[in-house]
Amino acid sequence: MARTKNRPFVTGQIKHGPFWLVVIAALTIASVGAAWMALNAWSALYVFLGAFFYAIVYTVWLKRRTWLNIVFGGLAGSWAVLAGATAADPQLGAVPLALAFVLFLWTPPHFWALAIACRDDYEAAGVPMLPVVVGNERAAQVIFYSTLALVAASLLPAFFGLGVIYLAAAASGGALFIQKAWLLTRAPNRKTALSCFHASLIQLTLVLLGAIIDAQL
Repeated sequence: MARTKNRPFVTGQIKHGPFWLVVIAALTIASVGAAWMALNAWSALYVFLGAFFYAIVYTVWLKRRTWLNIVFGGLAGSWAVLAGATAADPQLGAVPLALAFVLFLWTPPHFWALAIACRDDYEAAGVPMLPVVVGNERAAQVIFYSTLALVAASLLPAFFGLGVIYLAAAASGGALFIQKAWLLTRAPNRKTALSCFHASLIQLTLVLLGAIIDAQL
């Protein structure tokens, strides 16, 4: 893939082999152990689940088998939210659970927009991302409706403890993402897909910044 052709494992700068599997496993164990010792068992568990879902569930099991790869693989981001939340308070409340749900819903339209922009690469590599399986037009429609669900869910934390600042940030970022997703359905091409992809980054940034600022007030 053109997008990944300069990565060390692809270029051969780092050689494939059992050594790196051992290194990655050791780093994972060290990360989980550090979270357990420095924080608590719940944070360690969520750190482990985040790594497991990204490396094994998404990359090894699902990436080359089904268009649902990024749906379930995207849970890695949700576990990361819960790891951070339990680092502050092992007793999970409604807000971190709602934000974890937001991350789960955010991941598919975010990556599917990128997959439309890079569809030829994914198709050539044999990776069944949604646009490769159903085409750009159908994928754009799925992205739009997924974005609507995401934005609706992103407003929930405002009813569970966060306030006006969070609500304004989530609503403004969501409006931008919805607009770009709608434009993508009108013209599903690389330009509109990248615009939608960048809007997803802005939307998530505003959601997280809004949550951080509101929590401090």
